[in-house]
Amino acid sequence: MDRSLIIFAFGITLFAGMATGIGGLIAFFARRTKTTFLAFSLGFSAGVMIFISFTEILTEAGDIMRMNYAAGPAAWLTFISFILGIGLSAAIDKILPSEGNPHELKRVEQMHPETRDSGKPECQGRRRRMGWSGAKDQKLMRVGVFAAIAIGIHNFPEGIATFMSAMSDVAVGVSIALAVAIHNIPEGIAVSVPVYYATGSRKKALTWSVLSGFSEPVGAVAGYFILSMFDSDVSLGYVFAMVAGIMVYISFDELLPAAHKYGKHHVAIYGLISGMIVIGLSLIILGAN
Repeated sequence: MDRSLIIFAFGITLFAGMATGIGGLIAFFARRTKTTFLAFSLGFSAGVMIFISFTEILTEAGDIMRMNYAAGPAAWLTFISFILGIGLSAAIDKILPSEGNPHELKRVEQMHPETRDSGKPECQGRRRRMGWSGAKDQKLMRVGVFAAIAIGIHNFPEGIATFMSAMSDVAVGVSIALAVAIHNIPEGIAVSVPVYYATGSRKKALTWSVLSGFSEPVGAVAGYFILSMFDSDVSLGYVFAMVAGIMVYISFDELLPAAHKYGKHHVAIYGLISGMIVIGLSLIILGAN
């Protein structure tokens, strides 16, 4: 395997994972959640991942299978591997504790007492104070830590998908890394908000939000070992089909529902369509060159 390509694939996977830290920083410095922007961005990410999954990764998996099997068995094996990728993501969803569900989005308004409690007279004094002055809340801390762990588990297969895609096609890998990075920003918010309210420490909140994204480069390492152990075209066919299934599940189970939870249904759909158009044109232009 090309060492420079391995380093590049690992690097963009690390970048995608560390976007949870961007979410943590946004929660500190923004005063309001930009719901329209987030809804569009999450829809855009879903459009990119769905389009690439069906037009690039799954197609490549089918081509590899047909080079090693007859047309009928190749189609069945590609389809079954695709469904197994969906099943893997669904199984991860099932084992996660509901208390730390990463789909429970937070808004940055919750980070700031003066915004959160603006309608409560008893909190007027606290609104005038800078920083955090509330009591520590162990239950909230537990929610934040569980959210970090749950998001970490979710991000592991995303790391595999990003790394494997980059190893197959640099343009596709970069597109997926950007889509995953956008997806990770609100997850970073979901971790940092409860941890900050539990501890009053911005440093701890940011640390936990960053740690939740570290499983993506760990997934990249797993992807590297998969390539090393099964260094043959036919094994790549199975893996790519599963990666397509993982990304389709993430798009429909996480990205689009998250976009809708921000209350911007049509904006999310516009983002979805825009993502498909942009990535489609990008792949055509890059392919022509």
